[in-house]
Amino acid sequence: MLVFWKERLVMLAVPKTGTSAYAQALGARASMVIGHPPELKHAPVYRYNRFFRPMFEKVGGEDMELLAVIREPIDWLGSWYRYRQRPFLDGRPVSTKDISFNDFCQGYAKGDRPPYADVGSQAKFIEPRPNGVSVKHVFKYENQAGLLEFLEDRLQTKIDLPRSNVSPKSALELSQHTEEKLRRKCAQDFEVWNSAI
Repeated sequence: MLVFWKERLVMLAVPKTGTSAYAQALGARASMVIGHPPELKHAPVYRYNRFFRPMFEKVGGEDMELLAVIREPIDWLGSWYRYRQRPFLDGRPVSTKDISFNDFCQGYAKGDRPPYADVGSQAKFIEPRPNGVSVKHVFKYENQAGLLEFLEDRLQTKIDLPRSNVSPKSALELSQHTEEKLRRKCAQDFEVWNSAI
């Protein structure tokens, strides 16, 4: 999570959406960089609302705007799948080493997800709170040019974006049946992505 106090902007770190690169590029420019622990670095809207918002409001930050990046859901799942194939996870319940992408997505579409497919939901991450706290600026991961233009204008700075935390490449084959199931069971994630800038 990156906080730009003067510009009244908070960039939430939705996992697997390239936010590590933005943290590297803008960390020195930000007022606050929440890098650890992961529960705070990747704080969703409900956690921001509970912990960060009250603190910011006590010191005059009532008008902070939230920004988030959302990735096309199947591509997002592919990034999680590839990340969990890394050797440091071998033998752990979250490893996808001996699991096909199709089986990973079938597991994700279940109500009770197996550990290797329990990666949360982008729609749930940015879900508005009953008190009105919500993400004002939602960008598609695939629209890096638009996101960069917005940030450069808002922060009045040129951004040199590095490649960071990139998952290894691997084949991501998905049956039509599994894709249809994902689109049905995870409709909110597809709706959120479709409505983003």
